[in-house]
Amino acid sequence: MNNKLKIAIYSGDIPSTIFIERLIKGISNTGNHVYLFGFLKRNVSYNKYVSVITYRNTKFSKAMHLLKYSSLLYLFKHKEKRALDEILKQQSQNALHHKVKCYPVLWHKPDVFHLQWAKGLKDWIWVKQFNIKLVLGLRGAHINYSPVADLQLANMYREHFPKVDVFHAVSKAIATEANQYNAPQDKIKVVYSGLDIKADLALDEKLDDVFQIISIGRPHWVKGYTYALDACKILKQNNLKFKYTIVGCDDDIELLYQIHDLNLKSEVTLLPQMSFEDVKQNIQSSDLLLLPSVKEGIANVVLEAMALGTMVLTTNCGGVREVITDGVDGFLTPIRDSKKMANKILEISNATQENKNLIVANAKKNIRKNHSEKQMVDNMLKLYKS
Repeated sequence: MNNKLKIAIYSGDIPSTIFIERLIKGISNTGNHVYLFGFLKRNVSYNKYVSVITYRNTKFSKAMHLLKYSSLLYLFKHKEKRALDEILKQQSQNALHHKVKCYPVLWHKPDVFHLQWAKGLKDWIWVKQFNIKLVLGLRGAHINYSPVADLQLANMYREHFPKVDVFHAVSKAIATEANQYNAPQDKIKVVYSGLDIKADLALDEKLDDVFQIISIGRPHWVKGYTYALDACKILKQNNLKFKYTIVGCDDDIELLYQIHDLNLKSEVTLLPQMSFEDVKQNIQSSDLLLLPSVKEGIANVVLEAMALGTMVLTTNCGGVREVITDGVDGFLTPIRDSKKMANKILEISNATQENKNLIVANAKKNIRKNHSEKQMVDNMLKLYKS
């Protein structure tokens, strides 16, 4: 008997983020059929078990996409089309762009619709009425702070969260956050992100004594870069030879001004966004990955750094404490405390090479045990089949 599932993994963009793409690849490699709906940003190759149902961001492409699926539904699923049209009308979503998104899903009718971003839940709650199981991803900003700042969003969550079949939380901490918006605890399954772990790579020996620190991420207040820069001022006052690089913030005016104001232009560099491979190379050539965030789920960059053999210092926020044990496989520091952050960096930079090697080895062991791609795929399949 064929017990393979038809699973829609929906983020709205194709391709999606690195970790969602790993989920797509992993699930399709099990022989279950994955459907990708949404806007095509660039062409990407998948295996035969992935169906890409997409459109370009042009009026012509959207019009042809809508015409195709509107015709198919009218000819072969007329009653269901009429029912969906009525739902969209009641939700004040009768605009053409909603039909462009929704009609293909109704036509292909997957067994499971895994929505990656909670903010879009209201647009997709209708799948429940067509016997499609709804899985909602609980990730980062959508749960941690967006509903705190947006009362309307918080009320939408409280109204619709009880209707979701299963929640996929990327950490225990973010699962707890979702409880306050009426997500039933017994419907939340924690599945950590998984990495495609490669064999250890040999690193070139460092030729200088400059302590290389790196952060990765967009220029948003929640990332805590202002506290990191204040910590850099303290490092400079303590005569530490260091270089701090922030990737993804090259044109941020506030950070540029703070760097100028603190006289850190020789020590701090802001770089633009770069490819994932370039990000990994920069992490691997650094001594320390610094995550100064005020709020996080489990930052994927922390997992990547641990797997790549770069030590990690992160603020003790969100789900990071589920990954790192301070002084064992990484380091923790309080949020919004630049002085303690700086002192921790000084402590790490002065550690013996033997202690640094032990931290790195423990971090890699942790990733292999708890964050492998196989473990993620196996646990997500259990979630889908439940």
